[in-house]
Amino acid sequence: MSDHDHQHHPDDPAIRAEALESLLIEKGLLDPAAVDAVIATFNERIGPMNGARVVARAWSDADFRQRLLENGSDAVAELGIDSGPGGQMEQLVVVENTERVHNVVVCTLCSCYPWAVLGLPPRWYKSPEYRSRIVREPRAVLTEFGTQLAPDTEIRVWDSSAEVRYLVLPKRPRGTEAWSEDDLAALVTRDAMIGVEQVPEPRPA
Repeated sequence: MSDHDHQHHPDDPAIRAEALESLLIEKGLLDPAAVDAVIATFNERIGPMNGARVVARAWSDADFRQRLLENGSDAVAELGIDSGPGGQMEQLVVVENTERVHNVVVCTLCSCYPWAVLGLPPRWYKSPEYRSRIVREPRAVLTEFGTQLAPDTEIRVWDSSAEVRYLVLPKRPRGTEAWSEDDLAALVTRDAMIGVEQVPEPRPA
């Protein structure tokens, strides 16, 4: 929404890790395939699973949901998720999707992203095309992701920065009122927490 300073300090863990990885691969001390396997595990399992737990708890516990919207970093820490420098969540802001408002997150100048709850940023999130188009024509971009919104739905685009990162709290799908937190968490995707898709309603048994 507002402009932020996107500069990264040389001590940023992400920059240091990337530099170290490049050096070790260049010297033949690290297998790129092994690195890719670790990244895939973090990207597809650990991070998004944390975010899904947060969303499921917010759907199930109104008091937690309120705390999450008031102070995302503190609320996430209640679940034992590290919100420190390694997780890139020192200041996490959670924005809630409703019947009238749909939120979507971008980092227009780089790829600031709350790793601890979403894993590593997908390639499309870092692409110049997404970073520019989601701001100019968010409805068109969401449609390309398969997200069809009512014409009167307000779309809010939030610009992450080195200081503030955002997480979307998706709408809880109908038909899940009696579901456990574990079952709810299984529905939540990384892309829904970025805001480019919605959590689908479960199919009838």
